[in-house]
Amino acid sequence: MAVSFNKPSLLRRIAPIFQGFDGPLLVAILLLAGIGLVTMYSVGFDHGTRFSDHSRNMLLAAGVMFLVAQVPPQRLMSLALPTYTVAVVLLLAVFLFGIERKGSQRWLDVGLVIQPSELMKIAMPLMLAWWFQRREGRLGALDFLVALLLLAVPVALILKQPDLGTTLLVVASGLFVIFFAGLSWKIIVPPVLLGVLGVVVLIAMEPSWCAPDVDWHILREYQRQRVCTLLDPFKDPLGRGFHIIQGMIAIGSGGIWGKGFMQGTQTHLEFIPERTTDFIFAAFSEEFGLVGVIGLMAAIVFLVMRGLVIALDAPTLFTRLLAGAVTLNIFVYAFVNMGMVSGILPVVGVPLPFVSYGGTAMITMGVGLGILMSVARSKRLMRS
Repeated sequence: MAVSFNKPSLLRRIAPIFQGFDGPLLVAILLLAGIGLVTMYSVGFDHGTRFSDHSRNMLLAAGVMFLVAQVPPQRLMSLALPTYTVAVVLLLAVFLFGIERKGSQRWLDVGLVIQPSELMKIAMPLMLAWWFQRREGRLGALDFLVALLLLAVPVALILKQPDLGTTLLVVASGLFVIFFAGLSWKIIVPPVLLGVLGVVVLIAMEPSWCAPDVDWHILREYQRQRVCTLLDPFKDPLGRGFHIIQGMIAIGSGGIWGKGFMQGTQTHLEFIPERTTDFIFAAFSEEFGLVGVIGLMAAIVFLVMRGLVIALDAPTLFTRLLAGAVTLNIFVYAFVNMGMVSGILPVVGVPLPFVSYGGTAMITMGVGLGILMSVARSKRLMRS
């Protein structure tokens, strides 16, 4: 007698792939992606193919996120050292053979042009989380010094390019891991206080510090100009201060409710420079006003809070450190972008997550969110 077996439906066969995905995190991602698409359609409709390219980049990032989410944390941990090593080697190659554009040597031609510093945004938290996992239960001062050395090597190479924005993000991603690993407040507080004191002194002595004949030594000339422009953008309103001034005008002119979708005058009369990339927050604020900004910030905070919950609930030290660093790095992206457009931070070229145009940054974001999904998924599958 023949025995027949019912073939499971396609839905039942693919269901395990989606099992365990974190619903709240996915809702936050979709909400921010929707805001990004609406904003790009408005500010980029008369700017070539920016909207269609942005949509394509989002789809690619979503695909990357989905694939990375399938990788279990144990496998991610095994990839940490190779990924970090490859990233450092590529940064060395940039230093030796890199392509120079607009005074910066950040790119490498390997058949296609890549920017290795973007890889380090993911490789750094992976590497440090791997290191502290290996040293769990016996962490000492030497272990933290090794971690700082692992952070310092790629940071020095990226600063040499120079790329201050990416340097800031790589430093942040590394320091978050070191902080979550248990670095003492006694070590953290003194340099923070010195930094605050330095900023106060810089502001108080702004006229003398920013004199043309003063050499800051540790900063390049264009970086010095950015700091001085931040302190007083109206010294050169049609030159170096133009970006910040126009951004502040656009933000202020949006008022409570904004001028409306596709109705921003500063935006569409092209007073806002880089309106689809670094300064897209100014265009968003002009068209959607304070209400829209609060909504955007609430969506970002929701994503960050959900990411921190995933980190707190993670089963191992490696996954806790990695998820926490990835989450707070997204916060740094948003904070620095909004701060530089609003005139409270220097312009350093950091994109607004999900909203700014840029394929490489979007893919990097997809990898980071995929890591969060992987950590959340592994914990949920363990419970089921």
